[in-house]
Amino acid sequence: MSPELILADRLADALAQTGKRPLIVGICGAQGSGKSTLAEALARRFPRTTTLSLDDLYLTRAERAELARTRHPLFATRGVPGTHDVALGIAKLDALEAGIPTRLPRFDKASDDRAPSDTWPEACTPCDMVIFEGWCVGAVPQSEEALAVPINGLERIEDANGSWRQAVNAALAGAYQALFARLDMLVLLAAPDWETVCRWREEQEAGLRQTAGDGAGVMDERAVERFLQHYERLTRHILQEMPGRADIVLRLSADRNCHKIEQGRASAQNGLPARDLSSTE
Repeated sequence: MSPELILADRLADALAQTGKRPLIVGICGAQGSGKSTLAEALARRFPRTTTLSLDDLYLTRAERAELARTRHPLFATRGVPGTHDVALGIAKLDALEAGIPTRLPRFDKASDDRAPSDTWPEACTPCDMVIFEGWCVGAVPQSEEALAVPINGLERIEDANGSWRQAVNAALAGAYQALFARLDMLVLLAAPDWETVCRWREEQEAGLRQTAGDGAGVMDERAVERFLQHYERLTRHILQEMPGRADIVLRLSADRNCHKIEQGRASAQNGLPARDLSSTE
């Protein structure tokens, strides 16, 4: 079943019964899981809905270069906690909650830099719902013990002393938690496993290679494999830990359709309406 159809029903219930405006819905999903497509589809379905992507909060290229120089070279690659402007995200949510007209940031992945602010789109204000999507939206840090052993070749060779993964974890434990605390509902698009995530991401890049050739920003298979290793640790942690906290977990099959729906403990704690979320084939 389509995640859009399943989630639309739950969001309609939440909008009707919680009364809060705007309702801030976080969608977490690994690379290639379809979270951006889902967010856009839901925005079309629900009037007065604004979407914001964690990807659009990346630090500028110059800021990440400085971070790589002063903290660790691996911070030159965007994506992990520590490479986002969290304060900007909080400020934009503040404006949306206050009903203040605001422009939402956009990141240009082709140039690997933030787009000029005068090109940012205007958010619809006031709005009924904000959909905030990203690969680690709602994530929590790991224990210090979990960081000790490298999880892949990138960590073993390029982060042998663990300083990069410790810095990433510390960033996640800090300001990111203040950002994620703004969520009224957390939805997890749960991939079957890490291997499927890798396959999804390689399929995306293969499509880009076919349409754009070997242009700037397009990676070959080896580059994709290295790139994904930046995300592996936290993605595995999310898939293991988040299902017990999320309001709704949509278990995805290899074709990105939802084959099982789970309602987490957080739904009852947040006062969200109870629904029968039995398995759906």
